[in-house]
Amino acid sequence: MALRNHSTITEFILLGLSADPKVQILLFVLFMGIYLLTMMGNLMLLLVIRADSHLHTPMYFLLSHLSFLDLCFSSVTVPKLLENLLSKKKIISKEDCLTQAFFVFDIGGTEIFLLSVMAYDRYAAICYPLLYIQVMSSQLCVKLVWASWGLGFLDAVINIPLAMNLNFCENHIIPHYTCELPSLFHLSCSDISTNVTVLTGSTLLHGFGTFFLIFFSYTRIVSTILSISSTTGRSKAFSTCSSHLTAVSFFYVSAFLRYLMPTSGSPLELIFSIQYGVVTPLVNPLIYSLKNQEVKTALRRTLGKCLQW
Repeated sequence: MALRNHSTITEFILLGLSADPKVQILLFVLFMGIYLLTMMGNLMLLLVIRADSHLHTPMYFLLSHLSFLDLCFSSVTVPKLLENLLSKKKIISKEDCLTQAFFVFDIGGTEIFLLSVMAYDRYAAICYPLLYIQVMSSQLCVKLVWASWGLGFLDAVINIPLAMNLNFCENHIIPHYTCELPSLFHLSCSDISTNVTVLTGSTLLHGFGTFFLIFFSYTRIVSTILSISSTTGRSKAFSTCSSHLTAVSFFYVSAFLRYLMPTSGSPLELIFSIQYGVVTPLVNPLIYSLKNQEVKTALRRTLGKCLQW
């Protein structure tokens, strides 16, 4: 009987953000607007960086990959959220759920590694300005981006196949709007001790490794900036780092709190997931365009060229 129960669970129900139909309509309009703005903002940043030769530098090369990751991340979770807000049956198959969890883990892990690489880029630019182009060569930038993708993929490959072997019994309701490993563990009737240990270990290793690189970079950056005698020079140096620090704060803190906190179905879990999975992809292009004079100037140049055509 137990084996038959295990084999019958082939789909899950995503409860989403609200059961009230009126609230669901409002949420659909809100998240559809966020999704469209996210697509437009990140595509605009990608196109401007590609079109303007003044932005063909290591910093903007990395930023273009961050925009691409944000496009992918938002597209993994938000369309299913929008579908469920309009659907009475908020169903997702087990295979689709695990696939979504894989890409959330893969893209999210890649983004965290890329943010740490961007911190190293700022360290090289501020602490070694005369050697910056040599230190952050185009070959090194490509290798660091590929390493970020590879390590993010490795994290997903380590964790997701273990989840594929889990059995799911009577409970198939996920109190969430997307599939994430902590939520799936809570539903399993298998022994999840190995899964939890591997997830916690990989998250901590992932977190402390990238945090160390970010912390080291900004310790040296702050020390260098404070040694600058010119107030204008200090202000300019701080401004080049503020966008990156804001992006790190939005994504990094919420993502690791979500994956390290015990799963309880609390609203806090939804808030953390929405912050790193929905809000951050929207905010990143705004941060880097509104607070960056070079991007604003390049955008004006690109728009001017388009209007002349």
